[in-house]
Amino acid sequence: MTNPPDTPDIAIVGGGIVGLVLAAGLTRRGVQVKLFEQARNFREIGAGIGFTRNTVNCMEKISPGIVRALRSGGSVNVSLDQVDPNAYLRYINGYGLQREDDPMYQKPLLRLDAGVKGWETVRRDQFLDDLVKEIPEGVIHLQKRLENIIDEDGSEKVVLQFTDGTRVEADAVIATDGIKSTARRLLLGEDNPASYPQYSHKVAYRALIPMDKVTAAIGEYKTQKQHMHVGPNAHLIHYPVNTNTIGATVVVSDPNDWPLDKPTTARASRKDVSDALANWSLPVRNLVDLFPEELDQWALFDLAEYPVPQYNKGRVCLVGDAAHASSPHHGAGASFGVEDVLCLCTIIPEQTVQYTRERNVSKGDSMRAAFETYDKIRRTRTQWLVNSSRRVCDLFQQPEWADPAKRVKTESCFEEVKDRSFKIWHFDSAKMQEDTLRDYQERIRALEKKKVVNGVNGKTISNAVKEPEWLFAH
Repeated sequence: MTNPPDTPDIAIVGGGIVGLVLAAGLTRRGVQVKLFEQARNFREIGAGIGFTRNTVNCMEKISPGIVRALRSGGSVNVSLDQVDPNAYLRYINGYGLQREDDPMYQKPLLRLDAGVKGWETVRRDQFLDDLVKEIPEGVIHLQKRLENIIDEDGSEKVVLQFTDGTRVEADAVIATDGIKSTARRLLLGEDNPASYPQYSHKVAYRALIPMDKVTAAIGEYKTQKQHMHVGPNAHLIHYPVNTNTIGATVVVSDPNDWPLDKPTTARASRKDVSDALANWSLPVRNLVDLFPEELDQWALFDLAEYPVPQYNKGRVCLVGDAAHASSPHHGAGASFGVEDVLCLCTIIPEQTVQYTRERNVSKGDSMRAAFETYDKIRRTRTQWLVNSSRRVCDLFQQPEWADPAKRVKTESCFEEVKDRSFKIWHFDSAKMQEDTLRDYQERIRALEKKKVVNGVNGKTISNAVKEPEWLFAH
């Protein structure tokens, strides 16, 4: 079936989870999409990934097929409890011997109630595989490494150039090409520090471990439920990723530098992890003993030091980690990328096509306005996440956890952790959609007033629109 001529054709650069979610949402709405991924095949790093109830609701609005992919991959509630269906995120003291008569005891510090199915987890690789199945044939193009984007005023199309010498034209480009985004560098410039992620001085070690082995090592209760073990200069989180596997991640502070041109992974050993946690509680050490003998060390980069000043330029925009790469300590990076996608799918193509037809606005101008709206609606919240993720990691890893005399100080941090978590979980996506529509319509009205004789308008529309109230709601 041929799409109406006013429907934009969009190029997506990057085939991670957020890029595939975007492709699923746009193709469901009749947009002609081409997704370009530089790798030979799809692959995801890390062990497990979790999504809040709010994020799953956003997925449902974007395309029910995304939720189908999530659950066909064996997603589970992080609390496998037949009596209580609510998901709880549990924070416990992971450091040292805490009770002489019970070396397995760890002091509970905070239990956050995320509600029924409030936090669903799945293996990253399985979710990615199932997402690919939701994308129509002919959309995905592999081994396409982006070299340049040409978006000239007066040109009908945006041109993408790839390193294999091929060129592709599209009405707009949405880049979801991750933390080391080529599109970000092209938009901001080689000399702009915001073009490049910075090392957060944290390294992560990840493992997938059979559930029966974890049960024998730390007990059934802790195995069946998500737990965050906090302590000096490190923390460990584990949770079920399906009904027979536990995903575990250890994050350790690293005072050394990690150059950007160095690969973000390095070979490591279980001994590296056990040495870092040598003085921790027995359950933590038992769990680390189940990590593979040889594993990878992941350097954690983000965009906290030099935030991206604007997520759009002309008919090109940055989404997900390409715009606001965060460290993983809130477990919300992909979730915020899904929110980005819902924002875009709220106006593309229904609103852009409507105004192209009814208001005599060019397709290019309607897409520029859409991306300006996206930047306005999403930038404040997403950059808050980048900073908040660093903040909660500092709280989890306070050196004072090693000093019993400062225990009152260290434990007082969890009210702040709760507030920051609830700002993520209790997000009003419907309000975001309302604000998105309102902002876009205001921009189109402004365009009509500014129209020039030849219909070409490369100017940026004023961002003087009221800040959406949900940006600052807790």
